[in-house]
This record gives sequence, C-alpha cells and structure tokens, in this order.
Amino acid sequence: MDMQTETNKLPKLSFLKMFGYGTGDFAQNLIYNTVSTYLLFFYTNVFGLSPADAATMFLVVRVIDAINDPIVGTLIDKHTNRFGKYRGFLLYMAVPFAVMAILCFYTPNLGQMGKLIYAYITYVGLSLIYTTVNIPYGSLNAAMTRDNDEIVKMSSVRMFLANIGGMCVSYGIPIFVKLFSGGSYSGPQSRSGWFFTLSMYGIIGALILIFCFSQTKERIVLPVNEQANVHVKDLFHQLIINRPLRVLAIFFIITFGLMSIVNSVGAYYVSYNMGHPDLLPLFNLLPGLPAFILIPLTPWMNKVLGKKRLIMGSLVLAAICLTLMYFIPAKNVTMAFTLRIIGQMGITEATTFMWALVPETITYGEWRTGKRENGIVNAIIGFFFKFGMALGGVVPGYILATFKFDASSTAQSAFSMQGILLVQTLIPVAFLILAMIDFSFYNLTDDDVKKMNDEIESKGITQ
Repeated sequence: MDMQTETNKLPKLSFLKMFGYGTGDFAQNLIYNTVSTYLLFFYTNVFGLSPADAATMFLVVRVIDAINDPIVGTLIDKHTNRFGKYRGFLLYMAVPFAVMAILCFYTPNLGQMGKLIYAYITYVGLSLIYTTVNIPYGSLNAAMTRDNDEIVKMSSVRMFLANIGGMCVSYGIPIFVKLFSGGSYSGPQSRSGWFFTLSMYGIIGALILIFCFSQTKERIVLPVNEQANVHVKDLFHQLIINRPLRVLAIFFIITFGLMSIVNSVGAYYVSYNMGHPDLLPLFNLLPGLPAFILIPLTPWMNKVLGKKRLIMGSLVLAAICLTLMYFIPAKNVTMAFTLRIIGQMGITEATTFMWALVPETITYGEWRTGKRENGIVNAIIGFFFKFGMALGGVVPGYILATFKFDASSTAQSAFSMQGILLVQTLIPVAFLILAMIDFSFYNLTDDDVKKMNDEIESKGITQ
C-alpha cells in the first residue's frame, strides 16, 4: 500500500508500483527499440530501399513529429478521461502501437516506388501513434509523486526494465528472425522472419503496456479549472522561461542520437568490418549486461557524486573507449568487444539518470508559471529524443551512401568499411563531446528542487 510522508504529503511508492510503472518502458523498448536499432538495416538489406531513401524518410518523419508532438502534448494536458490524464492512453493505444510496428516490418509485393510509399505510410503512422503512448507514459512519473528521491528510484527501476527490454531486442531479434526465416536475418529470404518476430514482440509489448496501465495511479494533477488555460503556445513559453528544460531537451537529442547511431550501425560493423555476422547477438547483448549492476547503484552514486559529476564522468568514459575502438582493428574481436562493453557502461549510466531530471524541469516550470504541464514538457522531450533516434537512420544512412555501401554484396570495399567504422566510433565521440558541453549548463540542484516543491505545496498551486 502507498504511504505519504507526515511532513510534506509526498506520496511514497511501493516497489510494486515502481515496478509496474517501469514495465511500460520495457514494453515500449520491445517495440520501438527494435525500430531504432534495426529498421535502417531492415530497409536496406531486407526491404530493398537505398540508404539515402531510408535516411531521407527518417528525416521527413521527424518534421511531421515537430508538428504533431506539441499538439498531442497540449491535448493531453487539457483533457482528463475516466482513467486520469495520462494512464488511459496506455490502455487505448497499446494495440494500435503494436499493429503499426508489425506493419513496418512487413514487405508487400510492390514495385520500388510502391514499397517506398508503403514504408512512408507505416513509419509515419507508427511515429504518430508512438507519440500518444510515449508522452503520456513519460508524464506519469511526475503525476505519481513530487519526491525527488522517489523519482530517482522510480527512474532507476524504469531504466533497469528498459534495459532488459533493450537486451531482448538486441540479442533476441537476430535469433528469432533466423529461427522464423530458416537461418538468415538479411536478404529477401529473411522477410517472413522479420514479420513473425515483430508480431511476437508487438503482441507481448501491447499486453505489458496494459499491465502498466493497471499498476499506475495519478496523484498530482493540474486542477480542472486550470486545464482550459493550457495551450500549444505554452510549449514555446516553457522553452523560453525554462532553462533546465532547454538544456535537457538538447541533451536528449544528442544522447539518443548517439545511442541510435551506435545501435543501428552495429549490424553493419559486425557483419562487414569484423567479418563475424554470427557474433551480432553477443555484440548487442554483452554491452547491456553491466546495466544490471549500474542502474540499481544509480541513486547511491547520485548521492555520493552529484548529478553533474556522475553524468560528465560517464560521458568521458564512453568517449575514451569509442576513440580507442577506432584505432583497434575490428578483427581484434576481444578488444573491440571489451571497449564496446566499457564504453556502453558510460552511455548507460548517463542516459539512465537523465530521465530522473525530466520531473525536475516540470517542477521548475510549475514554480515559474503555476501550471504543472507534464504533457507539454514531455512533448518537448519526446520530440527531441525521437529526433535523436531518427539520427540513427539519417546519419548512418547518408554516410553509408557517401561511402558507397552496397547491400547486395556480401563483402564491402575498404572505403565502405571506413565509413561504417566512423559511424561506429568517432562520430558518436563527437556527439559525446557535444553532450558534455550542453550539460555543463544544467543548473538545478537537488536542494533547488526541494525548495521549489516546498513553495508549490505551501501555496497549493496544484492538487
């Protein structure tokens, strides 16, 4: 049973409630992490699109998101359904989300232009529906409690489960695709494998989203008389007055871009540079294992180091490892795996903790404006991290095209493999440096957040 503190009436959440909330990210990762990690590879090596066509599509979809996300975030903040403001969307949109993801990995019997149109329709549709799941889900934690320590713990549980979902994708997808297709995860012969694998993952993901809905409860909401005052223009107002949100939004686009680029090019790097396509499941699995040690320690590391040292140190570690990986021959499998695992530890820690900062920016905006706009803030964050995820298709896609990658060839030229190596190593390092520069401007401390929450509670701004 949930309890409240005697002093400040902040909800204390049981582990079951934290776990129930965290399963939502596990479910979303089963579906959308598959998209960010494998969709570019699927489009070029299975579906039959050119790298440039796929990269352009990833970019176009993000332009559509720039229009869609603020509208969805505003509508969510302005309306309440019988299940609350946010959690009902997990129930209503779970099945459409899964269905659209499955259709993205289906290859229709159409000509080249027909397949390109089909890819646009299904990917745009998936992105639009994902917005109606991800924004409400991201808004839920700030609606469940104000307690910053509770939010850090909840974010740690969430990211622990998200990493399990990510590992089910990174390790499991190649195995199941081969199983369902008769031994291949690349080429036209693997099409049925991709479709049946995504069907399985989509169904499981939808069921878990419904479970997440059943385990969550909204406690901190914008009063009904304030809902009418929420408008799309509030998104721009938040960006103007909310410096921590601006910094964090940019951090999200950089770090999600970094992760998506590294993940999406992994299949190319292992298949061509290493020459061991059979090692792809391990290449994707092993870097995720340290997360099961790091993430539970995150609340403790935050208390010992503080958020800035924790995140900056993590980014530096990742940058060093990826730089060394550029100079180590890919054929040196042991060293390449070691550097990837250690580098991923840094990336995992930084990207785990950043989710705990989103409620801080919501509190800051509420303290400045008197309106707790969870949906608006998460729409901003959602657009930026989806744009970052799209970079996983845009950057590798255009670079592969520039370096003359040929999906029909089982062996690539030295020039082509140099392009793959750059996308796997030095380009992500550039993103890490940008992330460090950006986060140096983040200025909210735990004491600042506590003082703002106390002021808001004492004024009774929100219920």
